[in-house]
Amino acid sequence: MTLLSLKDVTKAYGGVPALKGVDLSIAPGEIHALMGENGAGKSTLIKILAGVVHPDTADIRIDEHRVEIGSPRQAHRLGLRFIHQEFNVVPALSVAENIFMGRTYPMRGGLFVDWRRLNLAARDTLSRLGICHIDPSRSQGSLSLGDQMLVRISSAFIGEDGAPARLYVLDEPTAALNRSESERLFSVLRELRGSGASVLYVSHRLDEVMAICDMATVVRDGRSIDTGRIADITHDDLVTLMIGRKVEEAYPPALVAPGADTVLSAKDLAVRGGGRMSFAVRAGEVLGIAGIANAGQRNLLRTLFGDLPSHGGSITLAGERYRPRSPADAWRAGVGYIPRERRSEGLITSRPIFENITLPHLAAQSSWKIWLTPWREKRVSAQQGELVRLKASGPGQRVRELSGGNQQKVVFAKALLGKPRLLLLDEPTRGVDVGAKFDIYSLIRDMAARGMGVVLVSSDLPELIGMADRIAVMRDGAVTDIVAARGLDEERLLNLCYGRATG
Repeated sequence: MTLLSLKDVTKAYGGVPALKGVDLSIAPGEIHALMGENGAGKSTLIKILAGVVHPDTADIRIDEHRVEIGSPRQAHRLGLRFIHQEFNVVPALSVAENIFMGRTYPMRGGLFVDWRRLNLAARDTLSRLGICHIDPSRSQGSLSLGDQMLVRISSAFIGEDGAPARLYVLDEPTAALNRSESERLFSVLRELRGSGASVLYVSHRLDEVMAICDMATVVRDGRSIDTGRIADITHDDLVTLMIGRKVEEAYPPALVAPGADTVLSAKDLAVRGGGRMSFAVRAGEVLGIAGIANAGQRNLLRTLFGDLPSHGGSITLAGERYRPRSPADAWRAGVGYIPRERRSEGLITSRPIFENITLPHLAAQSSWKIWLTPWREKRVSAQQGELVRLKASGPGQRVRELSGGNQQKVVFAKALLGKPRLLLLDEPTRGVDVGAKFDIYSLIRDMAARGMGVVLVSSDLPELIGMADRIAVMRDGAVTDIVAARGLDEERLLNLCYGRATG
């Protein structure tokens, strides 16, 4: 029996096809992966299921009965629940209020909210995910990004009278989660599968898909390419199906060895919430930064970029004293930065590509540093687009119309326009498909070959090992170990992150 069946789903925007005939079938009690590169059509398909976008053609059936999903409310009545990559929360409200947003709050006397019962209900909901460390009365905005996502996920698991959940659609749910948070989520998904509910799971993290999913459907260029059992397919098979070609190596080799010149040197540097640390980055070197969640990695990058003040010590950049008081100082000094959250920290998605790329460099794109010259902005943005292999209709296209991978390339184009000597990368391939990842890795190699120093923060241990020359391990806000990446394995690196002896 089939819980959900989609056949011949098509959708075009302005005559440009996004879906060209997608088929998908999900059985009860199944975790089904939807795989594909950014721009392959996954998001459009999910929006059709959610009732946000109406297909041009589609045969949609639930329990083998044909249905039309004309609105999000109708999708909810049909038992479909959606957990999107964006948080969709209200930071000023409490955790409990966010969990029960859009639902009826418990009342006292029909007039006043019963906050005690609301908080107890929220606590019970969180406990289903094994979450005991989040206080339901805290404001949502005070939580870490990972905890905010756990709250968002928890809200989808609340049962409602008259509309039992049949299918959960999760779009990149672990993008902001660490390993332990992800494992909590996986435990819940296994429980849902055991209860007969189904999950449509969208993720670029292939290891997760191989570990948690039963089936996988791959879409490419708006078409469904293949569907099969995870047990019968390999990691490399999935990659080949997704990008239409073989990728012999996940990480391109280094083009040059790190040089003798030092780009960045930190001595007894103290960042917010941490101890003192000393390290250096050479020209052409990729220095990886590893650590468990909240070990100080992000505060280090923000300090180097002038977004946070240092709390002691000294920094030199290319042999000169470096003490940025703002990101503007850092840009002028030749430091580029790729933030962790591209939509909220790196882009103005409602504006065109060229405005995003040139925003920190307006003085260089203006006449007499007074008048902006859009033709010049568009010209240099087009050149930057070629540098980062951006796929877009032109520099005037709005960023929100791009896939996640191409949005990330716009962020890179902006950082590289200033020809930085030092490039700071905070989770640069987060939420990026395997093909775009390879493009980004190749770009990092190219920049290193030009003598740029690169600092790479990543929670993806294979990425650190595959891309870095050396890896600095952070614990409690300080660098505790610096090791060569060559010959390192994930187990030893993880033990270093937790401060365990590795022999």
